[in-house]
Amino acid sequence: MENDLLQKIEKILESKKGIDIKHMEIKDVTTIADYFVIASGTSSTHIKSLADNVEYELKKDGIYPNKIEGYETGTWILMDYGDVVLHIFTEQERENYKIEELWNEMKQKL
Repeated sequence: MENDLLQKIEKILESKKGIDIKHMEIKDVTTIADYFVIASGTSSTHIKSLADNVEYELKKDGIYPNKIEGYETGTWILMDYGDVVLHIFTEQERENYKIEELWNEMKQKL
């Protein structure tokens, strides 16, 4: 299921012009999820639109988020789908937090 969900999320983000969409396998580093999907948007409006579309399209398949965080600010939205956690950032926030680098460093330490 993770791979199907991962692919669905990435396709939805691509269809709505998500920027620099990547995924990371993190199941060897943590128990919070198996994968992170990371994407950027051009503005808080774009980021909210990406999140809205992911939620809408997945609900059609009966897939609901466990939790959504950061929607109000629209600079970093986190959507927890259990085995897959989606992070949608403004490009500036993504650069500030560098979560890809952080998790890659953690993987290398194992």
